[in-house]
Parts: sequence; structure tokens; C-alpha cells
Amino acid sequence: MKSTGIVRNLDSLGRVTLPIELRRKLHMDIREPVEIFVDGDKIILKKYEPADIFTGSQEDLIEYQGKMISRETVKRLAQLAGITE
Repeated sequence: MKSTGIVRNLDSLGRVTLPIELRRKLHMDIREPVEIFVDGDKIILKKYEPADIFTGSQEDLIEYQGKMISRETVKRLAQLAGITE
């Protein structure tokens, strides 16, 4: 992990502002979703990119009841259920 040397304080609601330099570098727009991870004592922010809830694939996604699934997973589940060849 590489330090940026940037330090920000939390506001009264626990928010932190990402500097414009970082947002530009990561091509992040206003209101863009950010995924939050915890690794020991570290908080990791990652630009959110939707992925298949079963495989993690980011290819050929469709939304079903608020969840993302790849078309390949749908085919595999149909096969498993005996719906297709």
C-alpha cells in the first residue's frame, strides 16, 4: 500500500472528503458508489464495480431482484436445475 501523504479529519457525522486529485486519478464522479473493506486496522475504499454475486465476474451482467448475475451463471444454474441441456 502506498501512502499519499494526505490526512483528512472526520466530520461530526463520520464523513471524510476524498481530495479532488484522488477522485480525478480514479476517474470518480460525484455520487459515484464506493465499496468499503476492513483489513485488520485498515479501512480500504475502492471504486465500486458491480459483479456477479456468485462468481465475482464483471462480464455480461444482468440485474435480478437488486442483485447482479452474469448470463453465464444463469445458464449454469438452469443446467443445474435441469431446465436446459
